[in-house]
Amino acid sequence: MKRKTSTGLVLLLIMAVLYSCKCPMATSKNKEEKMKTESNMGMATPPLIIYKTRKDYNDKVPVILSKDKKTIVSYPGTKDVFYKGKLALPTELQDGYLLDNRGINQNVAFLGITYDTYSKSMRMFSKNQLYDMIIDKDPLVEMYRCKRKGIKDIPADINSLIESGGLKDCERLK
Repeated sequence: MKRKTSTGLVLLLIMAVLYSCKCPMATSKNKEEKMKTESNMGMATPPLIIYKTRKDYNDKVPVILSKDKKTIVSYPGTKDVFYKGKLALPTELQDGYLLDNRGINQNVAFLGITYDTYSKSMRMFSKNQLYDMIIDKDPLVEMYRCKRKGIKDIPADINSLIESGGLKDCERLK
């Protein structure tokens, strides 16, 4: 009789554990569906970063510095300088503005190496080596974060936004 009781308790315990556990596949699927829904609603899409630089750094690799500009806090790997299969060079817009395709912010600095050369490099660079390659620690003249709402044709819609003075409706970062 003791054996039946202990077996029953074990089965009861197993059922309780199984019942209380969430199925990882279902959770993962729910997250995917939520991301698709948010993406379709425009909630998961990244903002547009539009900026101007003091000089032409269009083909130079960007890195992100700390606020005090003394250290690199983020930099791309040699394979991370691509966007949709092409080098992630910024998209040239009118009036000297650029659309970021890499993921920069107001603490950006540019290296003295091109995207092309960097992408073909067979070696890994340390943060110190990259820091020594910086050619401008304060390259920005202006920078804006704009919502994608209403933007369907990049760069045409962004150029229209610039032309109409619509950047004033964007968040000015610099």
